[in-house]
Amino acid sequence: MGWGDLGAFGEPSKETPNLDQMAAEGMLFLDFYTASPLCSPSRAALLTGRLPVRNGFYTTNGHARNAYTPQDIVGGIPDSELLLPELLKKAGYTNKIIGKWHLGHRPQFHPLQHGFHEWFGSPNCHFGPYDNRERPNIPLYRDWEMVGRYYEDFKIDLKTGEANLTQLYLQEALDFISKQQSSQQPFFLYWAIDATHAPVYASKQFLGTSQRGLYGDAVREIDDSVGKILKHLQQLGISENTFVFFTSDNGAALISAPTQGGSNGPFLCGKQTTFEGGMREPAIAWWPGHIPAGAVSHQLGSVMDLFSTSLSLAGLQPPSDRQIDGIDLLPVILQGKLIDRPIFYYRGNELMAVRAGLYKAHYWTWSNSWEEHSKGIDFCPGQSVAGVTTHTQEEHTHLPLLFHLGRDPGEKYPLSFASEEYQRAVEHISGLVQQHKATLVPGQPQLNVCDQAVMNWSPPGCEKLGKCLKAPESDPKKCSWPH
Repeated sequence: MGWGDLGAFGEPSKETPNLDQMAAEGMLFLDFYTASPLCSPSRAALLTGRLPVRNGFYTTNGHARNAYTPQDIVGGIPDSELLLPELLKKAGYTNKIIGKWHLGHRPQFHPLQHGFHEWFGSPNCHFGPYDNRERPNIPLYRDWEMVGRYYEDFKIDLKTGEANLTQLYLQEALDFISKQQSSQQPFFLYWAIDATHAPVYASKQFLGTSQRGLYGDAVREIDDSVGKILKHLQQLGISENTFVFFTSDNGAALISAPTQGGSNGPFLCGKQTTFEGGMREPAIAWWPGHIPAGAVSHQLGSVMDLFSTSLSLAGLQPPSDRQIDGIDLLPVILQGKLIDRPIFYYRGNELMAVRAGLYKAHYWTWSNSWEEHSKGIDFCPGQSVAGVTTHTQEEHTHLPLLFHLGRDPGEKYPLSFASEEYQRAVEHISGLVQQHKATLVPGQPQLNVCDQAVMNWSPPGCEKLGKCLKAPESDPKKCSWPH
């Protein structure tokens, strides 16, 4: 989902009344970022509070390549990483994930091995349908065991875009919240729906209701669901004891626009890139009775902050034996403070850009290769900026490209290298980069090796359903990551 997809952020069709109301009752973050322009690494960052290059969710198979966890990936979230639910568990929280996990699908990477008590959802995205011979359809799990597969037991109509998955995920959330409230149990719910990821889907009652096509239908259903979750918390009388945060894992995928892609507002490019459109996200914090209504923050925030902030809310300290990149946002949210901190924009194993205050320095630029671009793959459609949205990897480490995001949010006008403003800002950012690199111990890359034998052939519980499939011989290979 993109920064420009919500009415509260200026989307003109105003089709997100519940999220807009959430913003009116809470705090809107205008400068909030994900940790990666792609799904899996940003989810790993959210749950560990650490950059993907530290937690292993990156590849070294090619320079500055985005990588995620497809079915044939061998890696996943390492045991050495401490996830938010593992730490909250120690404080007596019951933890549930609903929806897309995407941090590895082999048994050792299962969410219930990493601090969650319950799971209803899928280890991968809803790609398919597959033939179950060359490639199996993706399973859905309830806790430890699969309960069916996408396109077989959980239908997604690729012609009409109809699927009732968001409704299933909504009901799971409402039931879980009710159960925890009735047992007076503190809880952590990670509601990770994926309806706005192509192939986009929505339930029958939302199809054709948006001015923005199928993607808009999916956004409207998500908005409706968030409204129902917030109302449920209020009806149960626990809204003042429940901190809720809404954001996205990466910017809107312009490659699937206009029918299946969203809006990144005034920002350059989209998903897969380290321009603002790829990594700046819509973000709203809601906590009635604590967060002043209608607040707007210009704090530079990150999904990794949700790790530190959640621990703080639970009265816990972040682990002291590792570098944590997230900060505690409670002083920002409750007292309106601003904390000085940089934002690091990584693409795979490379630090591509850094933001400090309103300045953003690009040390590398790249949208995607000429070869991919010539096949019609375009992450910046209609947004070519000479020398910026490059189709070869361009290094700027000696003379970074510098933008002032206040005057130029679209990253169209690099500052003159000769200006005093440029010299001053780059000197400051260079110091931050040196400091950052001095503490950087990259994790073991998890996204290098692929093997068809590890795909979702026979997940736990498949025998009960008669859905076990024969796996091919193991044949590990280096994964190919073109972007």
